[in-house]
Amino acid sequence: MTIRIGMWSGPRNISTAMMRSFENRDDTVVVDEPFYAYYLHATGMAHPMREQVIASQPTDWTDVTAALVRDLDDADIVYQKHMTHHMLHEIELDWTAALRNCFLIRDPKYVVASYARKRESVTQDDIGILRQYELYTEITAITGQDIPVIDATRFLADPEAGLHRLCERLAIPYSDRMLHWPTGRRASDGVWAAHWYEVVEQSTGFQAFSAGDVALTAEQQSIVDEASDYYQALLADAGP
Repeated sequence: MTIRIGMWSGPRNISTAMMRSFENRDDTVVVDEPFYAYYLHATGMAHPMREQVIASQPTDWTDVTAALVRDLDDADIVYQKHMTHHMLHEIELDWTAALRNCFLIRDPKYVVASYARKRESVTQDDIGILRQYELYTEITAITGQDIPVIDATRFLADPEAGLHRLCERLAIPYSDRMLHWPTGRRASDGVWAAHWYEVVEQSTGFQAFSAGDVALTAEQQSIVDEASDYYQALLADAGP
């Protein structure tokens, strides 16, 4: 039977690097942001490469969820990278009981600063932290799982130890292959990789975290302030 892992992240986290880490295992295939086309089609959002994204995936969320719970013959593990802001409230979540769910979080000030470098404007909905908290609460209630929560900053302090802990929580064997991967794009990457994945495409492993200077506008800071309570609530359940 296929083990399905659902990693729930907001944007501008280490979500693509984590996907690379799992894809480099011998026993795993990955699914990159399967609800993205649905989200753009349903909301009319003007994201970069909008039309290409919509053409590349199903736009009916029921088709997406049906595909995500099918068993695969060519992999023991299917790793699903989900963006929380793509999960509009009309999507039913009962299918998440078929996943071993995890949540990947990041301090909102770093999320907003990174997002603003890629797009001219950023909103609370764009960064997905409020929705991430809602999903964590809802999926925990639906599945009854003790869901791992991974804080990106803590994880990057010692990726090897973090991966050992995560694999133990997911009841899968750890592999050293998760620490390093070849550079470049993958066939499994969404078509949006051309806009968003430049740094990850050049990487060969998890990069050490560097806070640097974070300069935010007043509007951006208000987004951070609103999201911070939800981030802190999730952080309280995160491991070391």
